[in-house]
Amino acid sequence: MRRVLIFVNLVCSTLILSIIALFVSPFDRTGELIHGIARFWAKIHLFISGIKIVIKGVENIPEPPCIFMCNHQSALDIYSLLAKMPVSFRWVAKRQLFSIPFFGWAMKKAGYISLDRENPREAIKAIEVAAKKIKEGTNLVVFPEGTRSKDGMLLPFKKGVFSLAVRAGVPLVPVGIKDTYILQPKGSLIPLKKGLIYINIGEYVCVTGNSAKEKLRLMDEIKKRIERLLGQK
Repeated sequence: MRRVLIFVNLVCSTLILSIIALFVSPFDRTGELIHGIARFWAKIHLFISGIKIVIKGVENIPEPPCIFMCNHQSALDIYSLLAKMPVSFRWVAKRQLFSIPFFGWAMKKAGYISLDRENPREAIKAIEVAAKKIKEGTNLVVFPEGTRSKDGMLLPFKKGVFSLAVRAGVPLVPVGIKDTYILQPKGSLIPLKKGLIYINIGEYVCVTGNSAKEKLRLMDEIKKRIERLLGQK
């Protein structure tokens, strides 16, 4: 019965709030109203699912703009960040999500960035769009692994987000999201368990150049910091 309630809520809230987001979009030049609706949507889903978030390290968040580099274990990562991150941000998300009726349309209106990893030319365009948004003062959230981990262990990082990082030249903030894969494993549409999710925000890393060597340094440093954050509660 609980899972039916979660599923019905997810479908109905997604549809209703996406329609509201599309309705208000002509009056929302910055995308902040739609982003606020997305936050509300995430909070409802977590509440109905019986999931609470513990967040630490918010004092490590620098003045905008910055890029939050997060590990990715579950679809719950998205809800958790929307519900608890104390600053506004935009996503870099896979292209397929933008094709979902109403939901994908609302994402586009909010200013979220579509990334097609299978098309190098489109990926470069996405990096250019993201870099422009950052220079305009927008915080971004990215998942360097590019996909969800089944067991919570960090997967190899993709280079694309670090190409964006050196191009933007803004602080990179490591974020460790812990235990979401336990509550909602990869492949599950809804959470299977109640419980706690931990979000640990680490000290930011400064970009000091735009060379290939700097890109590799940032990949290594961010990975080490996220691994440490995943060991905390």
